[in-house]
Amino acid sequence: MAYNIAVDGPAGAGKSTIAKAVAKKMNLIYVDTGMMYRAIALFVLRQKIDLQDSEKIVEACKSVDVTIRYEDGMQMVLLNGENVSARLRTEEVGTAASVISPIPEVRRKLVELQRKLAAESDCIMDGRDIGTCVLPDAQKKIYLTASSEVRAKRRYDELTAKGETCDLKKIREDIEERDYRDMHRETSPLKQAEDAILLDTSDMTIEEVIGKIISLCSDKQ
Repeated sequence: MAYNIAVDGPAGAGKSTIAKAVAKKMNLIYVDTGMMYRAIALFVLRQKIDLQDSEKIVEACKSVDVTIRYEDGMQMVLLNGENVSARLRTEEVGTAASVISPIPEVRRKLVELQRKLAAESDCIMDGRDIGTCVLPDAQKKIYLTASSEVRAKRRYDELTAKGETCDLKKIREDIEERDYRDMHRETSPLKQAEDAILLDTSDMTIEEVIGKIISLCSDKQ
């Protein structure tokens, strides 16, 4: 049976950074759910389907297969068997993904593909509803969080390091608004699974968080 780790939490909690590092250290596949949505968006764009035509998008999704593989330590996103990783970072694909991702049938399709991937491979998957919805039977569930103040400061530091001018107060307000939306949305709202371990990283370094999760998953070793 495959070993699965579900990581959930609010925006800016460091889920992707932590999950990628844990995957590397524990020899797991990191399932990048965002890239899977982008792969479906690429498929829709290639089919030249109007992004406002949800019926055609839903119909097209029935013939889509998206999976993730690793080769020489590099992630490959496969769309119907084709490695499309290099094509997923464009602005066009990102915009299309944000349009199609709220469609319930698209979400159901992705959940089906994510569960299939988790059943076949030892993996760690992060998101908003992994432990509650996508992988309710995961062997380990982590709810990763930090105060909105800390998450805003991390984002501020990340942006200023890139030379961007930003407002710390505005970033914090945006994060708190997103928290509210994620926690109150109708489909799969963000919440801690009953059997998830709460990990508040406000006063922890990335290395400490990675070490803590690996120790919590010692039953895999």
